Amino acid sequence: MPKTSKGENNMKNVKKVSKSTTADNKKIKGFSDEERAAMKERAQELMAEARSSPRRAKVDGESAILAKIAEMPEPDRTMAKQLHDIIKASAPALSPKTWYGMPAYANNDGKVVCFFTSAHKFKSRYATFGFNDTANLDEGHMWPTSFALKELTAAEEAKITALIKKAVS
Repeated sequence: MPKTSKGENNMKNVKKVSKSTTADNKKIKGFSDEERAAMKERAQELMAEARSSPRRAKVDGESAILAKIAEMPEPDRTMAKQLHDIIKASAPALSPKTWYGMPAYANNDGKVVCFFTSAHKFKSRYATFGFNDTANLDEGHMWPTSFALKELTAAEEAKITALIKKAVS
């Protein structure tokens, strides 16, 4: 058995421990499988955007969103389709695109203004409709930017329509 210094043995032990556990003997948590999948989808979206012209991107974005919506389980599929229709009618200047594998809508410079997240995507108990900082929703020092959705009734549709119009104003 080759001789090693006491320091070398300790370093080997430290490396083994630090790879699998924390100080209180719990496993280190990283990104979930769903989060990793969303990041991979975003990388693919960026590569596709780099290869595409702006006009083609809008057509491809519409197709991509409709494909993502079709993959969703109910009731998220119905809500996503309703939101898509509301956004197209309320803010036709927004371009549909996928963003981290989610339906999203961007302004002319390609920055996402609003997006829909299926409850199924991240194993959540509700879907969400959210706005990024490019949305003009500022009211005082605090305002909501994300909304939980369980169902879209006429009342929610009216609120969302008003928010979208304000976001792009």
